[in-house]
Amino acid sequence: MRRMAVTFVVVLVATLTVAGVYAAVSTRADAATGVPPGWTPRPGTIVAVTGDPANGFRIDRYDGRVEFTPTRSEALAECGEYARTVVRVRCRTAIRVRYRTLRATVSALRYQQWSDD
Repeated sequence: MRRMAVTFVVVLVATLTVAGVYAAVSTRADAATGVPPGWTPRPGTIVAVTGDPANGFRIDRYDGRVEFTPTRSEALAECGEYARTVVRVRCRTAIRVRYRTLRATVSALRYQQWSDD
């Protein structure tokens, strides 16, 4: 019984500590943004990215423009059309980096949407 009470107290203290740290950090972050009222992002700002490399990505921008990327297999097939090996490798590397960056952007936007709730 005593062990259970001690465990409960430890869990309660840990929970309150985490909640306090989260509240302090989120308050500091809101105050640190310093965004003036009426501010709008630049027109080309990415607001949403959906999709995956297998099916292609859809990139939505703040000004309403939408961009669709080719699928990863289509992009890699285009790289195979180059005659020089160095250029093909450079093309494949650029595609790999672009799709990795798009996946990271998807994760960042999901995190931002989650943290706003």
